Amino acid sequence: MRIRSAPAVILLLLLLLSACAGPGGGGGEGSRLAGRTFLSSEVTGRTLAAGTQLQLAFPEGGKLSLHGGCNRLAGDAGFDVDRLKVSELSSTNLGCDKARHEQDEWLMAFLKAGPRFALNGDELVLTGDKETIKFVDRKVARPDKPLQGTRWVVESLLDGQTAGSVPQGTQAFLRFDGDTFTGSDGCNQLSGKAIQGPSTIAFSEIATTRKACADDLAALSAAVLATLAGEVTFKIDSDVLELRSPNGKGLIARGS
Repeated sequence: MRIRSAPAVILLLLLLLSACAGPGGGGGEGSRLAGRTFLSSEVTGRTLAAGTQLQLAFPEGGKLSLHGGCNRLAGDAGFDVDRLKVSELSSTNLGCDKARHEQDEWLMAFLKAGPRFALNGDELVLTGDKETIKFVDRKVARPDKPLQGTRWVVESLLDGQTAGSVPQGTQAFLRFDGDTFTGSDGCNQLSGKAIQGPSTIAFSEIATTRKACADDLAALSAAVLATLAGEVTFKIDSDVLELRSPNGKGLIARGS
């Protein structure tokens, strides 16, 4: 029987390990990034649209999501040596101004090109052919706002996997205080009970004013009230609150 030399055996093992930890694998950079969210701290080679900041998240399961001020991009994330490989990239379809739409298109192209990455503690750097984006871990840069006492202004309406913007010039908001809440559905004032659990809020005894609403405000009001129907799940990511009802309705609000 022929016995392989020690160097040959070591080389074979390294090749096998490399094949198992390829793009999308559970080890290496994927495990260090999983569950973390990063916010852009510096962009060179491009000027971001006014008032925007890039948010890059790596949910569990080899996924990636990115928000650049307009639409939310999502895809599968893998790692090949020092390159971030993104596939199955998709986008929501919100109506935004030209500058933010162009920024979304740039971000999609930037990710598809496979930028180099470097992770050092709480700092992540993505480097493309012409641009470099520096990110800082969101928990360091911007800790979560508390549910209680924060004024949550509705920015997007959710219906299943679809996200839609609220009518311009309107402002629906919620504010939680103990086991109660107050706010506006964009047309009428709201109040009621809101019992908070670890990841749920149980809404009940909701009362509203009876102001007549224009068509767009009536649609916003109906969407907000549909979300606050019974027990909903909630999560807070920095200054963003997401509510999801079992009926598929939901909303995304920003805290101030």
